[in-house]
Amino acid sequence: MTLTYTHEDYLSPLTWRYGSDEMRRLWSEAEKRRLLRRFWVALASAQADAGLVSAEQVADLEAHQDDIDIARATAIEAEIRHDLMAEIRTYAEQCPVGGGIIHLGATSMDALDNVDALRLQRGLDLLLAKLRRLLEALATRMEAEAATTVMAFTHIQPAEPTTVGYRLAQYAQDFLADWEELTRLRQAVRGKGLKGAVGTGASYTELLEGTGWSARRLEEAVMSRLGLAAFEVATQTYPRKQDLSVMHALAGLAAGLHKFAFDLRLLQSPPIGEWSEPFGEKQVGSSAMPFKRNPIVAENVDSLTRLVAALPRVAWENAALSLLERTLDDSANRRLFLPEAFLLVDEALLRTTRLVEGLRIWPAAVARNLAAYGVFAATERVLMTAVKRGGDRQVLHEVIREHSMTAWAALQAGEANPLRDLLAADSRLAGLVTAEELNALLDASEHVGDAPERTRRLATHIRAMLSEERP
Repeated sequence: MTLTYTHEDYLSPLTWRYGSDEMRRLWSEAEKRRLLRRFWVALASAQADAGLVSAEQVADLEAHQDDIDIARATAIEAEIRHDLMAEIRTYAEQCPVGGGIIHLGATSMDALDNVDALRLQRGLDLLLAKLRRLLEALATRMEAEAATTVMAFTHIQPAEPTTVGYRLAQYAQDFLADWEELTRLRQAVRGKGLKGAVGTGASYTELLEGTGWSARRLEEAVMSRLGLAAFEVATQTYPRKQDLSVMHALAGLAAGLHKFAFDLRLLQSPPIGEWSEPFGEKQVGSSAMPFKRNPIVAENVDSLTRLVAALPRVAWENAALSLLERTLDDSANRRLFLPEAFLLVDEALLRTTRLVEGLRIWPAAVARNLAAYGVFAATERVLMTAVKRGGDRQVLHEVIREHSMTAWAALQAGEANPLRDLLAADSRLAGLVTAEELNALLDASEHVGDAPERTRRLATHIRAMLSEERP
């Protein structure tokens, strides 16, 4: 069988378009087979300690551990219809001394599930490294923009001022929670261990009879060599709830990436126009409209993460619908959704980090929006000052509401905001707040509470957490 794939064949975009090289290598077929051989060497090495196989046999396996021959294995699989046995036979052909003891006592999932657990560990390591960079980039931007006042929006309507740094802090806080969850999961990943066809370890107990070794001792010796802990109990597979937990965590991270990118798209829209993603000097925004500066990177992040959100459902069904000690209906879909989820999140993290690092803040648009809408938010300051001086809160609330509605209508008609003049001319307010005070109170640029302080505190906390946690 010839193994040549070009763009004349269907290739997943994750094969060449999305995801980092290191994540693609991790989930590659070659790396899977290298890890399988690592498992078989660990198994044989522990069995040598138990007196079941010879040191020469183990040395032969070690010597050919990296001699992956996918073409040969594929040819054998075409005849015997069993992919793992095809790899075992390919390995055995290369090992004249040790080939006969490969996979001794094991069932397929003893090898495959431990390999998958190793890939989950390393995949989480790669994502955590990228999430670290994103958090560091956010902390830097938060500190730089902690006091940059902008209009905040609720219900996609102008509300009160916030700061750019404080807005970024919302995303960073979510990502820090993702960091903590992925770190916890990374530490919690377990392999199946050595438990045989239904999880009882009967084959190993039988194999080790008379050696003085127990099945548990052999399992601990093998897993120690792999650097992987084992579940205490399992069926033919490790509990598929582990996959579900990982998928939920990746979907949770994807939700935060999606929100940041979606917000950026909204803020880049010209009616707001305060943010924009980096745009290359020769970048083309549209095939039809040369003037366009579409937020294509943010849109790409949202597209990728939307797919991630759909994947936990498959993991849920694998966990819930695997009958008794095992059914095979999870096998094919796990080949797809595990690497897809890691590669999709990997790409989304890379792109989001570039967005944060290259994010443009447009001061003129910020000032325009504050001038147009900030005065509405600042009426809260006028209300509080007037009430503290003896005014009736309910009466004054109605005064401000009436004039605000008139001012909104003027803005919608394309006129300048008349709210300041309307309030200054109202006799019900004039006796409580002077015209000079009114002008100062209606300046919303400082009406951001302790947002700058909270932003800086979170940035410091993020840096402290990243310095403590080194996955």
